[in-house]
This record gives sequence, C-alpha cells and structure tokens, in this order.
Amino acid sequence: MEKIPFRHARNVLGRAKLRSNPPHPRAKSGLTSGTEAPGSETPGPKPGRRGTLRADFTASIVVFLIAVPLSVGIAVASGVPVELGLVTGVVGGLLTGLLPGSSLQVSGPAAGLTVLVYEAVQEYGLQALGMLVLAAGLLQVAMGVLRLGRWFRAISVAVVQGMLAGIGLVLIAGQLYALADSHPPGGGLANLSGVPGLIADTVGSPDALSAVAVGAGTVLVLALWPKWRAGVRVLPAPLAAVALATIAVAVLSLPVARVEVSGVLHAVQPPDGAEFARLGEIGVLGTVVAFALIASAESLFSAAAVDRLHDGPRTDYDKELIAQGAGNTVCGVLGALPMTAVIVRSAANVRAGARTKASRVLHGLWLLIFAALLPWALGVIPVAALAGVLIHAGWKLLPGRDLVRLWQQHRGEAVVLVVTSGAIVATNLFEGVLLGLLMAVAKAAWESSQVHVETIAAANGVVRARVLGNANFLRLPKLLDELEALPGPGRDVELDLSGMRHMDHACKAALTAWAERNAEPVAAAGPLSARRET
Repeated sequence: MEKIPFRHARNVLGRAKLRSNPPHPRAKSGLTSGTEAPGSETPGPKPGRRGTLRADFTASIVVFLIAVPLSVGIAVASGVPVELGLVTGVVGGLLTGLLPGSSLQVSGPAAGLTVLVYEAVQEYGLQALGMLVLAAGLLQVAMGVLRLGRWFRAISVAVVQGMLAGIGLVLIAGQLYALADSHPPGGGLANLSGVPGLIADTVGSPDALSAVAVGAGTVLVLALWPKWRAGVRVLPAPLAAVALATIAVAVLSLPVARVEVSGVLHAVQPPDGAEFARLGEIGVLGTVVAFALIASAESLFSAAAVDRLHDGPRTDYDKELIAQGAGNTVCGVLGALPMTAVIVRSAANVRAGARTKASRVLHGLWLLIFAALLPWALGVIPVAALAGVLIHAGWKLLPGRDLVRLWQQHRGEAVVLVVTSGAIVATNLFEGVLLGLLMAVAKAAWESSQVHVETIAAANGVVRARVLGNANFLRLPKLLDELEALPGPGRDVELDLSGMRHMDHACKAALTAWAERNAEPVAAAGPLSARRET
C-alpha cells in the first residue's frame, strides 16, 4: 500500500474540519442565517427568505419537467392509464412533500416498482390496485410508528444492488417490446427468451422499425444530452428526449403508437369494498408486503443518498416512513400507482438549488395543473419514446463497473448481487429479494464463524488441542475434520475450549459426542480431557 508522508498528512488534517451529522439548530426549516457551510454541495443563491423562495421555485420547475415523462412512462410500463402516474406524482408532492421526514427528496411513481405493479395488475386486475396500494401504505405507517425505519439500514448493500439490477433487467426486457410497438409475452424469463422472435418480427415490419428508430433516438438523446451543458440548463434530458421524439414523429408522420389519454377523473377508480375481502388470500398478502417493503427500502435508501448531497437537516427515517405510508394510503384511495422517494428527481432537486420542502410541494402543484389543464398533451407522445426513457433508466440500474470492482474485492458480495438479480428475473421481485436476503445472512454467518484447532504435544504424552474462534453449525464439518486429524490411538487428548468466543448448540453437542466416542468421560465444566481408545 502506498505510504503517505507524515508531514503531508499533518497538513491535510490541519486544514480539515470534523463535523457531525446534526445540522445547525437554526437550519431546522432549511434556512441558514449566515454563510453556507464549508463543502456544501447545495447550489443556489445566498441564504435569505427571498433567495430561498427563488431557489425552491426554480428547482420545482426542473423537477416537474423531469417528473412528467418519467411518471407517464412508468404508468405505461405498469399497464395502467397514464394519468395514474401523474396522480401519484401529485400526491407525492402535495401530501408527502408537506410531511416531516426528509426535507429535499421527492416522491412519485418509481421504476423500481414497475415490474411488481405490472405483475399485480395482470394477476388481480386494475380494480385491485387501489386496495393493494392502500394496504401497503397502512403497513408502512405502522412500521414507522413502531420505529422500524432505521432497521432498513441493516439490509446488505449487495442485496439492494442486486434488487436494482434485477429490476433493471426485467424493465429493459419488457420495454424492448414497447420499443417496437409490441406486447411482452409475460414475465422476465419469457420476455428475455422472446427477444429473438421480437427481432425477427421487427425486421419484417416497416412500422415496427419506425417505432424502434424513435425509441433508439430517444435513448441516444438521453445519453448525449447531459454532455451539452447549455442544453441541460434549458431542459432536463428526459423532457428533451421525449419532446424531440414527439416532434420527429409529428413532422415525419411516422406510423407509431401514441399514448392513450382518458382524462384524470375517468382514470381515478377508488377501490370498492369487495376488493378488500381478497386480503385474506396468501398471494394478495404477499403482494402487499412486497409493495410495502420494497417501497420503504427504496425510499430510505434514497434518503440516505440524498443526505450526502446537501448539508441541510438529516432524514428522520421513521417519520419519512410514515410520510411515505400516508402518501401510499391516499394513492390507494385514488386507485393510483404506489409511490416511493425517487433518487433521480431528488438529486435533480438538490442540484437545482432547492433549500426547503417548498420545492417538492410546488412540483406537485405544477403536476396537478398540467394533469387538469393539459391532459391532451400526453396523447401526442409516442409510446416508443417512453420505452426508450425506461430502457435508459433500467440500464442505469445495472451495476456495471461496480460489479467488477466488487468481484475483485468482495467476491461473496458479488455472488449475492448476481444471485439476487438472477432470482428476480427467474421468479419475481419479492421472491428474488427474499432469496438475496437469505444468502446475505448465510454469508455473514459463514464469514463471522472462524474456527481452528491448535495442537501442542506435552512432555508427558498428552496432546493439548485448543479450539479458537467462533463456531456455528456452518463450520462444524471443518471443526470435526481437524479433531479427527489429531494424533492416533493410545495418546491422551485434552480438548481446551477456553479460546472459544461463541459456540452454538450444534457445535457443543458435536464436541461432546466426539469426546464420548474418542475419550474418557469428563466433567461438564472445564476442558474436555480424555484418552483415545486403542
């Protein structure tokens, strides 16, 4: 490892300032009274009420422009009316945005739940969506009241990355069909296995090729637009990509499918009482739990990431969980999509200079005005363009270089990540995450259990075997192999367990049985000392 000269290290430490996470007491409302804290990454004007309002207003416009194409695209990918995506964004801004928890992260429909929502709608119908989201929201509120929010920080990062990678793969596989104005055949494996047939059908259809060209152009704009700094200042990449695709389709009169619009009031369908009777079904309960846990995890992980982007108040995880649950409860009442905190919108909110929660509330207001006054604008958007937006979003969920780095440094974590994502593709989101969690727990138990046997031959012919470390049932085969390799018959063996920091019941029973087979009976307390049988 490269050595750092002491003089250089002392100079660096002399210039550094150690700060704890809690903000200045007067920063509770998101306003500051003096100069900005050193190292703050929150851009914007100088502090002050007028400057803060101006910064929040500007940030709300940026987030709104990002939220419109993403909300519509997620609704289309979820198999629900496009207006429901906007309704969820409105609730995320006007309700969740007002509640305490995190001050700067923005909530709305997220790509992370797209796969699960699509499967639920296909299995139980659109009428049941409101009931599922409502029940999940109430479960989130209960978890927040019970102060379980902080426990989500104990989830393995490899499981989270695997979950996101699995979602990205399933999302890409499904949206490849929408890219060609086709319909996906089913789940993740079915969609992936059907890609060769999709390619063959697309090559033979001029209309499908036109749709693919629109979607591919959208992805290309999304990839290149951020490199044009002047353009980014005017329009966010998702809005620019969708707008250019829409203009191209209109000018060239391309025969591609467009978004179907029915109106917000027609799309909102509150659940009726008959749907709640289905909560007794095991599959429905599993879907509710999956909604609640995945939405909570994604929201709280997003909060942790957003907290690193600014020097304002830190997130209260339990209050944020209650806020997300309240938002999902209202979304369920309206029959809309489930919501989570969305890292794309949240990061854009911070980087655009937002200072208080007013920015996310205003973004919800702009979404409401757009949905109420300009719903016709959605009808001109090509479906292939929205598919391109979601394919780009799914691609960004894949670990890429992080997986290579993880394999080089922590291969066990890389295996957990790959297995989790593969299980999500092969089964579904809930079962895949559950398998990943079980693997992470087993890996932690394996790595924390380190045990070995040291042998010392005394002058009187006694062999002293000292067992050191932590032993559980996972290490039992290794431990017994080392004991069986002790000196042969006719030798006294003293088994010393004083170096054991932990020993579970399985190991204790196995060691006692080994001593009874290979040695004379000994007292329960103290070392297991005995003589090998000849």
